[in-house]
Amino acid sequence: MLKLTLSMIVAASFACGKSQDTPGLTNPGVPPVATVSGTVTFEGTPIAGATVTAFLTNTNTFTQVVTTDAEGHFSLANLPAGSHVPPDYHLWVNKPGYAFRPTVAGGATVTRADQTGQFLGNGVTDTGIYFTVIDYLASPGRTLSGADFDAFDGSNPLVHVARTGQQTSYVPGDDASEQAGVSWPATRFLDRGDGTVSDGLTGLVWLKTAGCFAPTVWESALADVNALASGSCGLSDGSGAGQWRLPNLNELASLLDASSSAPALPSGHPFTDVSGAVYWTSTSYFGGEAGSPYAFAVRLADGRYVNDGVLNEKAASANAVWAVRDGGLGQLALQATGQYVPFAGGDDGSLKAGVALTFPRFIDRGDGTVVDTVTGFVWLKQADCIHLSWEAAVAAVKVLESGQCGLTDGSAAGSWRMPNRNEMESLSDRALSNHTDFFDATFVYLDHSLFQSPIFANLVGSQYYWTSTTDAADPSEAWSVYSCDFGMYDVPKSSEGYTLAVRSGGLQ
Repeated sequence: MLKLTLSMIVAASFACGKSQDTPGLTNPGVPPVATVSGTVTFEGTPIAGATVTAFLTNTNTFTQVVTTDAEGHFSLANLPAGSHVPPDYHLWVNKPGYAFRPTVAGGATVTRADQTGQFLGNGVTDTGIYFTVIDYLASPGRTLSGADFDAFDGSNPLVHVARTGQQTSYVPGDDASEQAGVSWPATRFLDRGDGTVSDGLTGLVWLKTAGCFAPTVWESALADVNALASGSCGLSDGSGAGQWRLPNLNELASLLDASSSAPALPSGHPFTDVSGAVYWTSTSYFGGEAGSPYAFAVRLADGRYVNDGVLNEKAASANAVWAVRDGGLGQLALQATGQYVPFAGGDDGSLKAGVALTFPRFIDRGDGTVVDTVTGFVWLKQADCIHLSWEAAVAAVKVLESGQCGLTDGSAAGSWRMPNRNEMESLSDRALSNHTDFFDATFVYLDHSLFQSPIFANLVGSQYYWTSTTDAADPSEAWSVYSCDFGMYDVPKSSEGYTLAVRSGGLQ
């Protein structure tokens, strides 16, 4: 973290040389100020010594850096607040061993923000690093209280990942034999008799007919779904326009059953007019603030993600359209995709549906493992250690133990597993334009101090990483993620691929 003296803070705040006066103040010679206060806690227990940063986005300067007291409290006092352009602050927290997620009752918003400009550009780190921050627009004399931060260390995960549904085991240690994840309810889908279907696993409510809308381009799909209301598409649920949305990538993928194909939905589902076609999601390929001409789409014939630059081109591809809306509580909550920039009305970046991600999300335990504070999963840090065909890789992970692949964690053979399809996808962050560049990057502040070492060591670019889930449409293939876009693709099991081993929190 940058070390700032008070004189440096004041100099940075007024470096542009422009007046900090606000018209209408009785004493324009005294710069107007604002105050922000809050508390940092871990499961209700105060955290002392956490670093709280106020970053002024107008001038890209660190305005104040304070630490929490014994009660976890902090106060950012005398924040410059007067200008012809109101100061816009990003507030975040750091403390080794923890990730954080802010909450604020009012007067500010919680958002993700691109903080790449704080780091040395080297052709890798300038591809993007995103903080979860409180975005505070300061005004003179205004006090923002309740700017609180909850801490996470992996022992208190925000989400739990569901099973894939795969029932047939092909080798010991694969998806079906491990059955990792939250079990589905005995009766997963409920036909509500009003044109909607409730999912007892996620709590989402889906349009019963998956074929009401004609295939269309991406922005038209968003508009069609946003206008959906009771009286259309067989609906008699009383819903109004604006209540429905095009599902984001995580929402659409949550419907998939890895044991089924044509379509890849749970057997006995009550949906009608479902095809094996390519269906749009509301999640764009990021491609920077200007956006990308492509969006994520899923082929329901088998659950493959589509990223060929033809079938997922927003303005040219006519894909199938389904609709979803929020419902009651399910057995689990889905994590947000990480996309936060809106590119069209009603898209993923506009709505940001799901459980918001932490920052910094991953914690390096220094023993060859990395913990994901969102899911609680513990991952093997060395990402190039296992490079084998699928069956051989499944077997190698089953005997992985401390002393191998850089591990000093005391784990024994049988503790680790090859991640299933859902577990592997839980690592994704759709704000990233290239996962490899982010996961294997060293982020260094402009003063050359270290901010973050690589999350995974030697994550190999443009390569496939295995999951333990077999493609039900072709059992000679297994699902894998492409290391750059973290899309899900089927690859022949005889091919050689890399493996990121995973285990649940705690040694098993």
